[in-house]
Amino acid sequence: MADDEAKARGNAAFSSGDFTSAVLHYNSAISLSPTNHILYSNRSAAHASLRNYADALSDAEKTVVLKPDWAKGYGRLGAARFGLNRFEEAVAAYTKGLRIDPRNEALRSGLADAQASAKKKKEMKQRAKKEIKLGNDAHKEGDFETAIRHYSRAMEMDYENISYIANRAALYLQMEKYKECIEDCDKVVERGRELGSDDKNKIVVARTLTRKGTAFVKMAKCSKDYEPAIEAYQRALEVHRNAETVSKLNEAERVKKECERVEYIDPEICDEQREKGDEFLKEKKYPEAIKQYTEAIKRNPEDPKAYCNRAACYNKLGAIADGLADAEKCIDIDPKFSGGYIRKAEVEFRLKECDTAMKTYVEGLKHDPKNKELLGGVSSCVQEINKANRGGLTPEKLKERLAKGMEDPEIQNILTDPVIRQVMSDLVENTSAAQKQMQNPVIESKIQKLISAGIVQME
Repeated sequence: MADDEAKARGNAAFSSGDFTSAVLHYNSAISLSPTNHILYSNRSAAHASLRNYADALSDAEKTVVLKPDWAKGYGRLGAARFGLNRFEEAVAAYTKGLRIDPRNEALRSGLADAQASAKKKKEMKQRAKKEIKLGNDAHKEGDFETAIRHYSRAMEMDYENISYIANRAALYLQMEKYKECIEDCDKVVERGRELGSDDKNKIVVARTLTRKGTAFVKMAKCSKDYEPAIEAYQRALEVHRNAETVSKLNEAERVKKECERVEYIDPEICDEQREKGDEFLKEKKYPEAIKQYTEAIKRNPEDPKAYCNRAACYNKLGAIADGLADAEKCIDIDPKFSGGYIRKAEVEFRLKECDTAMKTYVEGLKHDPKNKELLGGVSSCVQEINKANRGGLTPEKLKERLAKGMEDPEIQNILTDPVIRQVMSDLVENTSAAQKQMQNPVIESKIQKLISAGIVQME
């Protein structure tokens, strides 16, 4: 039969030491005869010879399920467990097989080896605990190198306790030995995968992956360096979700994004993009200009001209809030640049806030006293204010304007100034004297504020 032929080829390959070919032949045989316990037993032996003990265990377990009264199957089970360092479980398997065939020498020998290894493993675990205690004591005293030696010995003595590797990884992180930390973190993950994912190991693996991410963050010098850190944090959250890792992930993503923004900055390209925007602005293609100015700002977020010109486009399109925001940003970047004041005042004037617009124009003139746009803006504001004072506003609006002005502490201080009070009187009784006094720029500024507030009206 075909399955017997495949089995025979597998046995021949096994006998010649070609265990890989043996596995392939047994695979073929099992596909033809999936309930044959001998085939699983033979493949388990081939896997064990290749040190693929996890696969050997799977086949051995299948063997004893198919034939629970066959002693040899428990020999395969014991051998696979032994290979995985699960010595006490190997003892149980060999013991069960000997109940079926008490004189089986292979089972007796396997049992003796498993018992001896189990005893040695228990002793080594106790020694490992002592090493960990010595390592922790050295750590507390700040003797990191000694702590590392004790942790390393504990790792050699107890293969199954991944927390010992995690302890050394944590200490390497504290010592700023980030590459060594990452190597140990990888060992924890790999060992944890081999041992299985019980809840305790999951938490250790998750914490270790978080630690790995932190090590990458500590070494990061550019945006790309944050990618392995972000990946480690994400993997940690897949294993066990916790607030600390979420916070670290969010921060790494934030810093990566900020690094990308900074790396994108190029003042020369900014100038090129702004000049393209200027061409569109001249052609009154405002949306196209905004697109170019936005790219210019990304290339140089500290360029006041780009904000100023984009504000001009927003103002033309009636996007007042965006125009005002860009104008204020322009002023923040360069308080001496007149363009920001002009764009801001344009918005305020458009909103009929002439008093506020005039203050903005005047503030701009402090830095650029001969700027024609600023001077023209002041004139426009004065005209609008005087127009309102001469009847451009309803009586209710005038009353409201006056009341608002009287509440202003600056207006109140001006009104207590005896020189100003005399000028106000002269404006009614002695116009030439008032005009002479107003040649003083300080007095003129104060009187202008009173005009803006609606307290003084000029004919």
